[in-house]
Amino acid sequence: MAKHIYKCISCNKYTLSEECSCGGKAILPRPPKFSLDDKYAGMIREVKKKELKKKGLY
Repeated sequence: MAKHIYKCISCNKYTLSEECSCGGKAILPRPPKFSLDDKYAGMIREVKKKELKKKGLY
């Protein structure tokens, strides 16, 4: 059986169980799946573009 590495939401530590030693909940730190047919891709790009303009990087 394969083990997964979880990341605690409250203390940002990595663990092998779904509950951290601090008592917080741990989640799988995986990025969302990529799809070429993503209907929200245009909106995501716009938001990122605005954030970069605000920081002066675009």
